[in-house]
Amino acid sequence: MYFTVEPAPNQPLPLYKTILCVTCALLLILNGFSLYHNLESLKGTNALLTKSARVADRLEYLNVLVLDTESSLRGYYISGSETYLGPSKTVNAEIENEFNELQTLLASSPSQLKNLAQLKSLIRRKMSMLQQSIEVYRQGGLADIVNISRVTDERSTMDEIRLQVVIMTREQNEALAAGSAAFYHEYQKAVMLGIGINALAILVLVMFYQLVRRSFQNRTAVEFALQNANDTLESTVNKRTEQLSVLSRHLISVNEVEKARLARELHDELGANLTSISMDLGAVTQQLTHTAPELAAQLRRAKATLLETVELKRRIVEDLRPSLLDNLGLCAAIESYCEDFARMSQVRCDTDVAINIDNREATLTIALFRIVQESLTNILKYARAGMVSVTLKRNERGLVLRVVDDGIGIAEDALQKPMSHGLLGMRERALLLGGTLTVRPGPNGKGTCVEALIPMALAPEQSGAEEVAYAGEKLDA
Repeated sequence: MYFTVEPAPNQPLPLYKTILCVTCALLLILNGFSLYHNLESLKGTNALLTKSARVADRLEYLNVLVLDTESSLRGYYISGSETYLGPSKTVNAEIENEFNELQTLLASSPSQLKNLAQLKSLIRRKMSMLQQSIEVYRQGGLADIVNISRVTDERSTMDEIRLQVVIMTREQNEALAAGSAAFYHEYQKAVMLGIGINALAILVLVMFYQLVRRSFQNRTAVEFALQNANDTLESTVNKRTEQLSVLSRHLISVNEVEKARLARELHDELGANLTSISMDLGAVTQQLTHTAPELAAQLRRAKATLLETVELKRRIVEDLRPSLLDNLGLCAAIESYCEDFARMSQVRCDTDVAINIDNREATLTIALFRIVQESLTNILKYARAGMVSVTLKRNERGLVLRVVDDGIGIAEDALQKPMSHGLLGMRERALLLGGTLTVRPGPNGKGTCVEALIPMALAPEQSGAEEVAYAGEKLDA
């Protein structure tokens, strides 16, 4: 299984999903237009209703004006008082105003305009007759008015006016009824269209929901499969990592065993042979000193080379397996190695490793020594330090080994590099003993601190002696 960090390609939305979305949007827009058209129709019907009401009010008011004028003249005829003529003085202007209003309201109806013209003619004729009767009354009195009323038929004129008003009101009501019926028909069509549009929109939404649910189910299935693959991969990686770790520890153990065997063979076999050769060269040199001085000088040079070879053998043996580690123990070996490190590197090296460790625990002693050895080697190569501190203490947690320097420190990413074999080797040695190894910045964030913690139970006779050391250890931490 391969993984990539490249961004996923930008896949467009499938065409059918786009069509469904656009269709749903168009249906909703069409429904909005239908509602707007329905609202405009309702607005027009309300306007028609308002206009019809106003026309009816104006017609009724005209009728009232005529009746009021006629009544005021009767009062004037009976009493002779000019105060009764008040309404008749302003009625013509009011009637003209009402006719103008009706002319505006009925501008869109030719039949009503024709009826309005007839009504206007009747009312004007009636008003003219009323004005003439006033003049007759002023010249001849009430008797002449009675004679005129016997001759003229004023009742028929009022009936015609009322009839014309009724006709106009009825036509206006019929127009209103026709408008209402048209509006109801349009409204019914709009409702049916809205219901159809809503049904289509619901159908489209249901289809879109099905698509979304199917996509969600597919994505869930893919995520579940990916999670299973990741879990399987993680399990496999952990298993392989554990196998590699076990193999690494095994190789470290085998390497140390092989180094110890090779050191013993070099020390015993090669050492004995070199010693025998040295003794033979010494004896021959002594015999040839007087008889063949030149050969004796060559043998002395050969013996010097042999001694250098013995010294080289000793260094190789010490590198493979420090003799002090087997003879005097871990503390002496660490102190001796730190002294050699300080002498070669001119870096001050303080040690505090005065504890007792059973020399029979060879795996423990060689692992701690190798951690110190690798730490000092890294300091010499990279740290550019001026002072190094090596401490080995025992507390209730076990053995704590610290190697601290005041150098340039180590970058965080360097700890995770695959090629950091030295750090990995130290960690594996600590894991081989069931412990841990951490690398962190030194005191005050300067330099580097390598700390190895090896679990080891305190012996009863050691617990009291190490109590003070553990208190100091906690203060240092």
